[in-house]
Amino acid sequence: MTQPAGFGVRFVANIVDWLIINLPLIIITGLVTGEFSEENTFVSSITFLYVLITPVLWKGYVVGKRIAGIRIVKKDGSNVHIGNMLMRTIVSGIVYGLTLGIGIIVSAFMVGIREDKRAIHDFIAGTYVTHAKPEEG
Repeated sequence: MTQPAGFGVRFVANIVDWLIINLPLIIITGLVTGEFSEENTFVSSITFLYVLITPVLWKGYVVGKRIAGIRIVKKDGSNVHIGNMLMRTIVSGIVYGLTLGIGIIVSAFMVGIREDKRAIHDFIAGTYVTHAKPEEG
């Protein structure tokens, strides 16, 4: 594992992603339905599919991570596949829910303190977030 991304850059990438992807979705859906909420079924479904599929198709990047210069990769540095993203998204979501959000706090500390900068969802999925660019070809 090379060039792991720390808490700050990951946090900023998530904020950028929310501003560029989620906020416009919320506004457009709100204008159409009158419901301006992230919990709108359409918004949450599109966001879920975006987080699940985009890194598989775009070598570990989502828009916010691409702008921040970081990406999700498997522990061996290769590109993630749908199985990694299902584990990272669904299984870790269940773990975070079962721990009533405490797992999210623990994950934030793990990314801030651990040398490899891996959070609980990274361990579940066999991934990490890196500054390393994908190999060309």
